[in-house]
Amino acid sequence: MISDISKDLKISLIICTYNRDKYLPEALESIRMQTADSNVFQLIIVDNKSTDNTASIAKQFIESNPQLNIKCALETNKGLSFARNRGIKEADAPIIAYVDDDAILSPTYLEAMLKFFSAYPQAIGVGGKVIPKYEDGKEPAWMNKYLSGFVGKVDYGTATKKYDADMKYPAGCNMTYKKDILLKAGGFNNDLTFRSDDKYIFFKIKELSDEIYYVPDAYVHHYIDSHRLAFDNFKKLFLKTGSEEKIRIRLQQGNTGVIKKGIEFFIKCAASILIWILFLCKGQNIKGKYVFLSQWFTLKGFFMKEVFVR
Repeated sequence: MISDISKDLKISLIICTYNRDKYLPEALESIRMQTADSNVFQLIIVDNKSTDNTASIAKQFIESNPQLNIKCALETNKGLSFARNRGIKEADAPIIAYVDDDAILSPTYLEAMLKFFSAYPQAIGVGGKVIPKYEDGKEPAWMNKYLSGFVGKVDYGTATKKYDADMKYPAGCNMTYKKDILLKAGGFNNDLTFRSDDKYIFFKIKELSDEIYYVPDAYVHHYIDSHRLAFDNFKKLFLKTGSEEKIRIRLQQGNTGVIKKGIEFFIKCAASILIWILFLCKGQNIKGKYVFLSQWFTLKGFFMKEVFVR
């Protein structure tokens, strides 16, 4: 491990991980293969109290790569937000990039990120492209543009551009913010443990600055295993999405916002029936059915008590 912090250090790359020893080695290998000079970045592995081989994998990777600046921190508070906040505390660089433990970085990922911040010094955040990598190599028959968020897909084209009303928010498996803006925003919300935290931090930061950009050259491949695509998991994740959206909205907009969001979800659920009919007319019933189910489970989750997913 490199103990001295280089004055050239520009970016802290953070992997928050929990029981993903199946994918973590390849994610770490993609970081080892980065074309960027090792002096300009550090790797921070935040182990969220894993019970598998995560600790030994991290230790072996550190020992095998003394040329890299690596930290490994154990975060005993369970939940992705806790792990992400621990990453902020451990980060020594002014820019913090979060990638998932099942994401494979393109070889020039860090170079592209640093090149962007050099060209856009006013920028405070980046969302990169995310390309799903299915375990069996095949996209499920029900997948369509309305469900791209379920697999974390992010693709707004080949041009760098500022996030606007027609775009969502940086996906958690490829999102980058300057450390000072994360601190000013109060960090990630520990009451949120799922995707709503990505959205929460995006809107908190947008209150401070709208200089958040989509940078397609900083892309990752995101593993999507068969478990993630199973119907039971599909249902659970959309229930969780609805449940956490209620928490996020209450935190950021109060009870009035919760009522408005509930109405919005009712409208989206109704609209999904029309989308289903359109797909049915094209002979693509399963695509329409899954769009409806995604909205139905989200709506149902919104009116449920907490749904835990980890």
